[in-house]
Amino acid sequence: MNMRNILKKTINRETVTYLIFGLLTTVINYAVFWLFLKILGGAAALIANVVAFVFATSFAYVTNKLFVFQSCSWKGAVIRKEILSFLSARVLSFLFEEAGLFVCANLLKLGRYTVWGIDGIMLSKIILSLVVVAINYVLSKFLIFKDQENRG
Repeated sequence: MNMRNILKKTINRETVTYLIFGLLTTVINYAVFWLFLKILGGAAALIANVVAFVFATSFAYVTNKLFVFQSCSWKGAVIRKEILSFLSARVLSFLFEEAGLFVCANLLKLGRYTVWGIDGIMLSKIILSLVVVAINYVLSKFLIFKDQENRG
């Protein structure tokens, strides 16, 4: 398989919309995280992350359902399955991020460092977020919104 075929298979409507809405979800997550980190202080990084998670996950579910994976069914059974699966997957990836933040903020004390004006805790969150985006895409594509009959 040549590079052109790989790019055609990889870069499509679904991956582009996932990246766009993923970016918006990330902006919401970071904005809420930053706001609560400023209000509560660096010692409350985990609490700020929980609040940011709730806001970002709510936005992500709706946009992933409607725009990315085009799951158009509003049947109660479909919605329940999607929300339960989506929330479970996001909680799993959130726990990964939360554990990483705990290590970075509390054990490694990275908040005392800055790189290019970015606090060490925020930099840790950025790096962890990149891994989480990949995990969330795979789980959404192959487990949560996989049913073709629910697509528009």
